[in-house]
Amino acid sequence: MKIAIINGPNLNLLGTREPDVYGSKTFDAYFGELKVLFPGVEFSYFQSNVEGELINELQRVGFTYDGIIINPGGYTHTSVAIGDAIAAITTPVVEVHISNVHAREDFRRLSHVSAKAKGTIMGLGLKGYELAVRYFM
Repeated sequence: MKIAIINGPNLNLLGTREPDVYGSKTFDAYFGELKVLFPGVEFSYFQSNVEGELINELQRVGFTYDGIIINPGGYTHTSVAIGDAIAAITTPVVEVHISNVHAREDFRRLSHVSAKAKGTIMGLGLKGYELAVRYFM
């Protein structure tokens, strides 16, 4: 089984960015834990702060992987293009957010990704990625 994890802007700062909201663990550390937890899964990981690079990665893995977990970060609320890219690929996508976006600013309640994804997991911290992997199993 091949699962791609795609993280959007500012998620490279996990561990130092607003630890009260996002926790104190880096994604690289967490990614190592995921690989140990799911030894039978072939993971790829991609992070970018650039919208077009996220779309390119979705298109790259979107026809050959078994699942994609995406946290589009702030692009969730602004990028019609990322939503369109998800609609254009055949690999199923689960949207993950570390924080509960509905408990934050009003503008975060709009997602251009949710309607195109199989489901959305939010507010459970990094555990949301593990739950998304379990969905694909």
